[in-house]
Amino acid sequence: MPSNPNLQTLSNELLKDVLDFIDADPDRSINIDRRAYLSVESFRLPSPPVPSRAHDVGNFRLTCRRFAEIGIPYQFSKVATRFSHHGLERLDKICSQRHLAKHTRKFSYLVPYFYVEGCRHYNRPDPSVFLSKAEDQRRILQTAKDTRILRKAMAAFVSLQHVQILRLQDEADRMLLEALQESDLQQTSMVDLKWTPACIHATTTIAQALLDTRSPFSRFSGPMMNSQSALVIKDRIPQIVPLLAARLTCLELHFDDTEALEERMREASRLFRTVFTAAQNLQAVHVGFPSRAPLDLGLEEIFHSIHWEKLRAFGIQAWRLSADEIIRLARRHSSTLRGLRLRDVQLRDGSMWKDVLTMLRSEMEQLDWVSLRRIDYSKHFDELWADSMEVGDGSLDGSESDDEDDFPAHFSVRGSDNDSEGDYDSEDMHSIADTDHGPDANEIALSPNTTASLPFCTCSRSSDPASADDLGDNGISVLYQQRKMWERWVIGRCQEHSS
Repeated sequence: MPSNPNLQTLSNELLKDVLDFIDADPDRSINIDRRAYLSVESFRLPSPPVPSRAHDVGNFRLTCRRFAEIGIPYQFSKVATRFSHHGLERLDKICSQRHLAKHTRKFSYLVPYFYVEGCRHYNRPDPSVFLSKAEDQRRILQTAKDTRILRKAMAAFVSLQHVQILRLQDEADRMLLEALQESDLQQTSMVDLKWTPACIHATTTIAQALLDTRSPFSRFSGPMMNSQSALVIKDRIPQIVPLLAARLTCLELHFDDTEALEERMREASRLFRTVFTAAQNLQAVHVGFPSRAPLDLGLEEIFHSIHWEKLRAFGIQAWRLSADEIIRLARRHSSTLRGLRLRDVQLRDGSMWKDVLTMLRSEMEQLDWVSLRRIDYSKHFDELWADSMEVGDGSLDGSESDDEDDFPAHFSVRGSDNDSEGDYDSEDMHSIADTDHGPDANEIALSPNTTASLPFCTCSRSSDPASADDLGDNGISVLYQQRKMWERWVIGRCQEHSS
């Protein structure tokens, strides 16, 4: 052993252990059937990194060539790029260096609202800010700069797994949006910001780039999609959709607009059929809508009774459904489904939650977790909203605990100069800690190949109801305490007597 040991004498493995204390292992990801997967892997919103971490990793790489090489995966496994001249130039530089680009596994595209003509008539705040942004966007679109660089990047990212499109909103955009809401500017058409054309353009250019370069990606997340974009995609690039869908193992879509939602989703039904029929390798699916405006459309008008043989996690958010619709879909995947998310689902008149819960408990033997956040009955939901002011996607009665985070009301990412990842859904990370059968019980990520333990009786140890009749389901409303207990009851079945 050297008489004066230093960092240079440490093995690469030990140096990586040191970096793991600064930032997480870039090759480590959450198992797809974990309850946290849909929140952390797909709906995790980029936000400024902890300054010391980014600074420390950067300084580590500046030490010497060896350290620079070891630190590359920690800086470039996740790349986030803005739709802007500066952001695209930065992406161009990264993908021009193969030794950097080959480590990128996740690409997040941060897209701002598109400005429309007329912003020079607006005097608060400084209109020069908007004029500069509008001109930047026009140059990019006119020269197809984004199309060229995105295609180059998708070709360079040979290890790409996950593609994500997010809406970007900086302070100037926020101030303008607030002014639009507080004044008559919208009626006078003096100035406006549009997300629909931005979402459409970003989606179509990314899709074309992925197809042209034969990208190895298999996961797509759109947590801020616009329903109109689905219709445009259906008409503009119909031949591309099934080709890309066939590569998917994970698909997460959240539509955050409410205008003509049922009509647009009904019109997009054939597109969903095309996507889900082609996506035979899907292992995780989430389709959601704004909590304040549950979709009043049959479940199968979107999912078309399709069965995915490998499906392990399924989630929907903000839907008005009957108990039978949920039961039929769950039953189709009872042999593989490990996780089920039914957030903001409102049961229609004539349905009871206890019927759904009974089926899940008795038939879904592979189920490791279930999320029932803000479930209720449709009539009660409407009564609460009729008596309330406009609020975000939080609970109307304030019963949700502070540590339970969900899709934010407007889901926009605040702009920053740093491109990295941010917070996640804390409820889903901690999951159902009171049960012995949840995925977090022993802090082990369960997988379909995990060998089950021998059956043993836990009936006498459980404090939860013995039967569905004791769940307290009155068919009128669901309290926070009830749904948490129901989650435990569905998963906390006795291993001996439920088999």
